[in-house]
Amino acid sequence: MDDLFSLAGRVALVTGGSRGIGRMIAAGFLRQGARVYITARKAAACDATAAELSALGPCTSLPIDVSTVEGARRLASELQAREPVLDILVNNAGAAWGEPFDTFPETGWDKVVDLNMKTPFFLTQALHGALKAAAANRVAKVINIASIDGISVNPWETYSYAASKAGLIHLTKRMALRLAQDNIVVSGIAPGPFASDMNKEARDHGDAVAERVPVGRIGRDEDMAGAAIYLASRAGDYVVGETIVVDGGVSIARG
Repeated sequence: MDDLFSLAGRVALVTGGSRGIGRMIAAGFLRQGARVYITARKAAACDATAAELSALGPCTSLPIDVSTVEGARRLASELQAREPVLDILVNNAGAAWGEPFDTFPETGWDKVVDLNMKTPFFLTQALHGALKAAAANRVAKVINIASIDGISVNPWETYSYAASKAGLIHLTKRMALRLAQDNIVVSGIAPGPFASDMNKEARDHGDAVAERVPVGRIGRDEDMAGAAIYLASRAGDYVVGETIVVDGGVSIARG
């Protein structure tokens, strides 16, 4: 069982890894023996997180803005200059925008959809060679971080966020069909309420949010790390194109 969930000797890249869900996943991977690279737009935050996580294992900061195709390709180039193969890619970097329907702007659409849905595709494309190189020896993994807001409707007017996360869930299935032939398994995670800078309500009002969660609490670091480790390890090799919901039952309660 230790080998089933082990990530020893594997190289992982986590986008948006300086905070929130990305940091939870990076920390979990390090504890399971992986060598982890994290990226984020803000260099100081990315460097600081990598320094802190290095207490758990080898963690390297690659601060790059991946919101454009050019940025995604530059990140791929920086990683491949350091590593000949990539075993695990976690497409976690994301953005949100909330505004009433009548005033919702184009910028609030393009920024969110580009980062949440376009970047995972083009970064995976840019790293396809490194993933295939790893897959020559064992299954390589791509894990797309979606959201329960792509599955059920929340009460907030976050139009581009909900659409982009729903699109990412379907994109995960389409990518999975193509990349399976290269021994690369693509899957996803749809988180519910976890404390993060993106989910400030769960972060700042955790007790109130917990009252709306069937299990009576918001998500903890190990909840997210456990799901990601499962998918990234040998244990998740036969989970193809599926997005696992990790939300304490919120999406079911929404109906």
